Amino acid sequence: MKLGKKWKEAKALRKSYYLYGGILIGFIIWMLFIDTHSWTIHSELNNEIKQLEQEKRALKAVIIEDIKTIKRLQNQDSLERFAREEYGHKKENETVFIIESLDSIRKP
Repeated sequence: MKLGKKWKEAKALRKSYYLYGGILIGFIIWMLFIDTHSWTIHSELNNEIKQLEQEKRALKAVIIEDIKTIKRLQNQDSLERFAREEYGHKKENETVFIIESLDSIRKP
């Protein structure tokens, strides 16, 4: 009779291990893939954060260059020179000739 009782206890214990093991595996799968706070979503968000931080650094560099350009253009002479070089502006009663060399002409 003792052997049958131990066998039933072992069988019940094994069932509880399967139950708790199944629940644990289900919980791990839920947390890794299904939940809104899952590991996959967090990894995607971390990659996006890294990309945005790189973009932020690049934009800060552009802002610094623009600030230098603005400081340089505070003078009227440098402002006129910039307008002439970048946008082709000219003074009144002035003729501008654009001379292109062979290396500046685009080849088809």
